[in-house]
Amino acid sequence: MNQHSPHPKMTLFSMLRLPTQKARKESSEKEIPGYTTCPGCKKEILRAHLSDRQMVCPQCGHHFPISARERLNMLADAGSLQLLNLPACPENPLDFPGYPEKLEENRQKTGMPEAALFKCAQFHGQPAVVVVLDSRFFMGSMGVQVGEIVTSAVEYALEQQLPLIIFSASGGARMQEGILSLMQMAKTSAALARFAKEGGLYLSYLTHPTTGGVSASFAGLGDITLAEPGALIGFAGPRVIEQTIRQKLPEGFQRAEFQEEHGFVDRIVPRGEMKSTLGFLLLIHQKGGMPA
Repeated sequence: MNQHSPHPKMTLFSMLRLPTQKARKESSEKEIPGYTTCPGCKKEILRAHLSDRQMVCPQCGHHFPISARERLNMLADAGSLQLLNLPACPENPLDFPGYPEKLEENRQKTGMPEAALFKCAQFHGQPAVVVVLDSRFFMGSMGVQVGEIVTSAVEYALEQQLPLIIFSASGGARMQEGILSLMQMAKTSAALARFAKEGGLYLSYLTHPTTGGVSASFAGLGDITLAEPGALIGFAGPRVIEQTIRQKLPEGFQRAEFQEEHGFVDRIVPRGEMKSTLGFLLLIHQKGGMPA
């Protein structure tokens, strides 16, 4: 035997051991068909059980992300949804290279024309104008179109004397639209100021994540601010803040529970209680209504 060759037993052991480790790693990375791993408790959950529970983990209560359409279908009364026309806006106002292709890619992926839906709906019989942002579309980022959707919804609610509900989910301003994207912060905030002056009721519901220019504008201006459990809510992310101030942030910093404790959120409402909560809040404000 060549003295430089490995010991036969070691060779056999290595041949047996290494594939086993690799197989274990691959097995842990692959999801079991029909199951998904919960990011909260790390347990395997039957997808059918998640669907039955509005995409909330039955073990730890972790709220899985859902699309804008799924959220509306879960919350709105059956048959009450009325799609309103989206305002026309330039799609690539700064001629940003590759942006039209990315827009089309996001449209194909989500089946939505933009990162927000604008509808009328009823919640336990109480009507409202609703905007829902979808984090799957460019991370729910706010460009000119999203700003126009939110502003149009506010103006329509004012015209029809209806309450307004906005479900926020966003990574902030859309960089491909530059300063025009940032201008939507002032535009939406001004529209909501007019709405508030006329006595309109605005319910803001913050989902994961609600950050950047959206959190610093319309998402933070609700008469009543609700949040989904565990949602990340803030302007800059925790890692950016830690790198800037060179300090370790408190446990759970910027999560919905932390924000509720510090007065930024009025109440945390789990997904399963959201419809009844909205119905109740709309009902108790119905009698007074908006002044004629």
